[in-house]
Amino acid sequence: MDLQGRIALVTGSRRGVGQLVAEHLLARGATVVGFARGEATIDHPAYRHYQVDVADAAMVQRAFGAIARDVGPVAIVINNAAVLTSQYAMIMPPSAAQEMLNVNLLGPFLVSREAAKMMRRLRWGRIVNIGSMAASLEPIGDSIYAATKAGVATLANVLAKELGPLGVTCNTLAVTAIDSDMLAQLPRDKVAAIIDRLPVPRFAAADDILNVIDFLLSERSGYITAQTIWLGGVN
Repeated sequence: MDLQGRIALVTGSRRGVGQLVAEHLLARGATVVGFARGEATIDHPAYRHYQVDVADAAMVQRAFGAIARDVGPVAIVINNAAVLTSQYAMIMPPSAAQEMLNVNLLGPFLVSREAAKMMRRLRWGRIVNIGSMAASLEPIGDSIYAATKAGVATLANVLAKELGPLGVTCNTLAVTAIDSDMLAQLPRDKVAAIIDRLPVPRFAAADDILNVIDFLLSERSGYITAQTIWLGGVN
């Protein structure tokens, strides 16, 4: 797939799945804009990094203004930025719950709405929200995290109806566990026990994610919208 001439925005591009996807899109020829609260970890001539908290509406709007001036209209969005605090509900700090709601759910909304204004002018766009197996499997300790990941799928479905007439598709890729900083926060044995119950009982590899990303961004997927694709057989 050739993405020459396309400008793609990846949130949470500093590490993990976000960095993986950003580097993949660069290899496909896209100009990639990264949002993250920290400094850039990608060094590439076609990569532009903005230190942005996606939960801050004013900061997101300012960043899109800068993108319009410095780079051009965004045609692809990968809403990947997320935080996870896995803890029983009775001892979950309200501040941790609020942060997950702000970053994992409000963030994709704020980014998508600003990107949609650019896509409207292009009459073409692709929005992909990175979901999680937690939304379906509902593991103990992940009440808020799972709820936010279920929320991003619903968000994509509603936006698909609003933006479909503009040539914009909105879908969700629900990933299973992949080696990342986020996964490292969780007990490995408990994660492995969940993975062992999947129809395809293994951890996700990079190609499992990138294969679906390629499909959802392609011209041939223009009739695919408001869908959630579950890796590993989760349903």
